[in-house]
Amino acid sequence: MKRSAGVLMHLTSLPSPHGVGTMGREAYKFVDFLEQAGQTYWQVLPVGHTSYGDSPYQAFSTFAGNPYLIDLDLLCEEGLLTAEEAATPDWGNDPVRVDYGKLFEGRFSVLEKATDRAKEGDLTDFHQFEKESGSWLDNYALYMAVKEFFGLKSWCDWPDDGIRLHKAESVREYAGKLRERVFFWKYLQFLFSAQWKALKEYANQRGVLLFGDMPIYVALDSADVWAEPELFWLDKKRRPVCVAGCPPDYFSETGQLWGNPLYDWDYHQKTHYRWWVRRIRHAASLFDVTRIDHFRGFEAYYAIPYGAENAVNGAWKKGPGMKLFKELKKQLGKIPIIAEDLGFLTPAVRKLLKKSGYPGMKILQFAFDSGEANDYLPHNCDRHCVVYTGTHDNDTTAGWFAAAPKKDVDFAVQYCRLNKREGYHWGLIRTAYASVSDLAVVPMQDFLGLGGECRMNTPSTAGDNWQWRMAPEAATPALAKKIRELTALYGRLEKREDEQEKE
Repeated sequence: MKRSAGVLMHLTSLPSPHGVGTMGREAYKFVDFLEQAGQTYWQVLPVGHTSYGDSPYQAFSTFAGNPYLIDLDLLCEEGLLTAEEAATPDWGNDPVRVDYGKLFEGRFSVLEKATDRAKEGDLTDFHQFEKESGSWLDNYALYMAVKEFFGLKSWCDWPDDGIRLHKAESVREYAGKLRERVFFWKYLQFLFSAQWKALKEYANQRGVLLFGDMPIYVALDSADVWAEPELFWLDKKRRPVCVAGCPPDYFSETGQLWGNPLYDWDYHQKTHYRWWVRRIRHAASLFDVTRIDHFRGFEAYYAIPYGAENAVNGAWKKGPGMKLFKELKKQLGKIPIIAEDLGFLTPAVRKLLKKSGYPGMKILQFAFDSGEANDYLPHNCDRHCVVYTGTHDNDTTAGWFAAAPKKDVDFAVQYCRLNKREGYHWGLIRTAYASVSDLAVVPMQDFLGLGGECRMNTPSTAGDNWQWRMAPEAATPALAKKIRELTALYGRLEKREDEQEKE
């Protein structure tokens, strides 16, 4: 990586008149803001079709895009919707929070109108997309259609064993019976793909690279586990033997119980990691660089007995290690990947990260609680990593300063030479930018100086996460200018070819 900078903000956090950020006008405006601010990367959270709880890290498919991100105004421009149809549902009245309940109630009925209208037009491009995406699209669309048919129950609880167990005869039967709904779910993925490609092209033309995020695990209630159970560590009844999570740590005294099924790594090795190759290839088609969440799980993963109430009594088991990454490189070549190497790091995990060659992550909010030996202190960082003030799982920087122990805050103030005139949050941003790390990424909340009420996620909690949205017009030209000046001061401003030619 070249020395550069980026902003972390999920698409759902963009302003929008329709309840949630999308791939529409505001996304293009944000790209313009990033260009003006001298930013090279726009980092987003996973863009999959979110399931119950609305977490981007729990999706109905590891391949399918989130229909909530489809922009309704763009559909109006295509003639697939009218402005009245897009505006009719109640999208909520808080411009800085997403109301997922109202979104769920109103979004799909509007998208159904667009899909019905599309059937009357030319479907050539759709059929080409359908052909190119068949390896995952058929299973996903049928899964969603059957899930609707059975009242949105998890596939584990479908009353028809034939389709629950993905028997070929039942698959054919339900595909025919639910043909219209299968088309609907397929067409939404076509719309998502078209809008994503257009946004990515726009960003790339302006020197902005899309930095994506890929969870290591997939949700139990997903098309992946339903259609390809052999990939996972399941019992004869297709229930997980153990599930994923992590032990007690900085975030939680009882650990984190994610509930995702674990992989049958022996099966993956026998198939030369075919599914992982498909998955990474798909991610590389969406993003210019991909962060793989919970990288340490490839060295050893934490297995929690299925049905446990928390993550206290799990056990570590050996992961695939370099065998997976060697196969990926062999089949795909060099794919830009960032390793999320946070959490409990053993010498073996550090060795795997080094052998993989992937950059790791450093979080400044973790730097001030253990003295000089702390790996996250800037003077202990190396160039080959990404430094953050905080991530989506952290409090905002302003929130951290308000809630952290006084001794940690005092250490940060002394170490970073912070003062209230500059603003503590700007001082931590400055420290990140001044570090030797090749890439510095800052959450948009920190650039805006927002408090803890605007954090994106609090691990091991439910109910108020993933809802934050940036206020309309918050990304001002003055803010872009300030960020650009800081970016240039610390040598992170990448000049575009047309700018170099002018010189």
